[in-house]
Amino acid sequence: MSESESVKVEAPARSNRRKFREGMVLSSSMDKTLVVAITERVRHPRYKKTVQRTKKLYVHDANNEAGVGDSVRVAETRPLSKLKRWRLVEILERAK
Repeated sequence: MSESESVKVEAPARSNRRKFREGMVLSSSMDKTLVVAITERVRHPRYKKTVQRTKKLYVHDANNEAGVGDSVRVAETRPLSKLKRWRLVEILERAK
């Protein structure tokens, strides 16, 4: 192989490792920001009973589309502010 020939090495295909979550909008009073409650069911390590754990996520909503009570899907993203690490992907169901 001579110096003029270049070897092309393709990087391995990187799978998308970003997380997606579904939850309920608790607050939409901030501009372009939602507070979404994510509820997960976890089995207790010792007692083996299923318990619910709720976590609040701060979500970027660029168009202020979602309202309180809406069911939404969010995706992990780069840090957008001090607390915002998620962005709105879609509104699954509107509040009644």
